[in-house]
Amino acid sequence: MTLALQVKDLRKAFRAPDGSVQPVVDVARLELAPGEQVALRGGSGSGKTTLLHLIAGILVPDSGEVRVAGRHMSAADEALRDRARAEVLGYVFQSFHLLQGLSALENVALAMHLGRGTDLGRARELLGRVGLSDRLDYRPRQLSIGQQQRVAVARALAGHPALVLADEPTGNLDRARADEALALIRDICREESAALLLVSHDERALAGFERVIDLALLNRCSQGGAVAREERLP
Repeated sequence: MTLALQVKDLRKAFRAPDGSVQPVVDVARLELAPGEQVALRGGSGSGKTTLLHLIAGILVPDSGEVRVAGRHMSAADEALRDRARAEVLGYVFQSFHLLQGLSALENVALAMHLGRGTDLGRARELLGRVGLSDRLDYRPRQLSIGQQQRVAVARALAGHPALVLADEPTGNLDRARADEALALIRDICREESAALLLVSHDERALAGFERVIDLALLNRCSQGGAVAREERLP
């Protein structure tokens, strides 16, 4: 079986203004099976954004390996990482990162461009599934925050990804819309058979996951080599 995500001996450090080297990520192992949904409990300073960017191939690790559906996301070649990201991975950013000059439909379609090719029919279908059939031509500034979140979810699923990363996807929403958005992300990932790795500090969001990992313990930079604690629902 090819895992949806395989992280092995992953390390990343940055140089501080005073010239010292600051380790940020040191993860021995993290794996997700196809279709599995896992939550990482992660607050400020836990290395969550760096870890997700390493998994997505946005950053290159100092050492170690990341594979998504067997694709090498930690390769040195930027073009190969971009291609792999477009073909096997979707990313729901906390701040959405929608292009303001493009419509909802164009934002979703653009996500397909580097992958298997643009499919406007699928883009329309996904926007319909998130309740935005009547907002295809709206630009982000013409949409509510909740509607922008829905466009971001549709965009993340546009390329039939094996893995979806979600970084505090409910952080900009009120309680009711946060619950709705989380349910939407999880339901569409199930329908698409995509694995989901969600990072949040919101205990209410974490409560529905069968597998929850404390990121501060998974990341040995935070706890001096402590062993990660996982929680599983009975």
